[in-house]
Amino acid sequence: MISGNPKLISLEKYQSILEVSEKKGLQGTFEEPKHQWVISDSDAWLAKVSLPWNMQTSASGILSVKDDFHLALVMIRAGIAVTGYFHNGEMLDHKVFRAYMVRQKQGKSQIKYLKTKGKSRAGSRLRLGESELFFEEINERLQQYNNDYAITTWGISCGKTLWPYFFGSNMPTPFSKNAENLISIPFHVQQPDFATLQEIHKKLNGIHLTLSEKGQEIFDQPDTTESNNLDDEDDW
Repeated sequence: MISGNPKLISLEKYQSILEVSEKKGLQGTFEEPKHQWVISDSDAWLAKVSLPWNMQTSASGILSVKDDFHLALVMIRAGIAVTGYFHNGEMLDHKVFRAYMVRQKQGKSQIKYLKTKGKSRAGSRLRLGESELFFEEINERLQQYNNDYAITTWGISCGKTLWPYFFGSNMPTPFSKNAENLISIPFHVQQPDFATLQEIHKKLNGIHLTLSEKGQEIFDQPDTTESNNLDDEDDW
């Protein structure tokens, strides 16, 4: 069982966890798809540490800052999205995208509506057209990042129902669904706008700890502060 929510911890606390792990002979491994350091015993995991995206880890879990780190983020919800490009922690570009994709009475996105009612009406066709343009414009911006910069890591937050339209757009994404440098953003994104982009980027540069109940008995963390829940959609 998991004990409590993921918590923001200091670098010193993380280092102390590594020391305790080494003293107790526990196993530590780096899970690249989630950028996590996972500590386990012979039975199960005890601690999962979401590491700062701008840092890399040694075989023993020691962190060091990545040189020349290029990060591109994209967060998408029905009718609104935001992209951002960061170089060594500095935001150099961002753009918010909006589209008329939600049916006013039902509050349902046009994509979900098409699954049940089709696209015969003029209003539906208009919303569908805006939806297609919406994803094309997002991918055009991402392609621009890819062409102009040597992107180290792509970060994404996008509901699974939108993936076919995002990855199936007439303007292709600059990465595949299974790209090694594509990571799901592990924080809930309610409204992808400029303020959220700044907030998420700040969180991605922090260290977040999740403990199992057994792990809590081993790694006591009185100096931690709670962070937001991990995004359920991203299946972390």
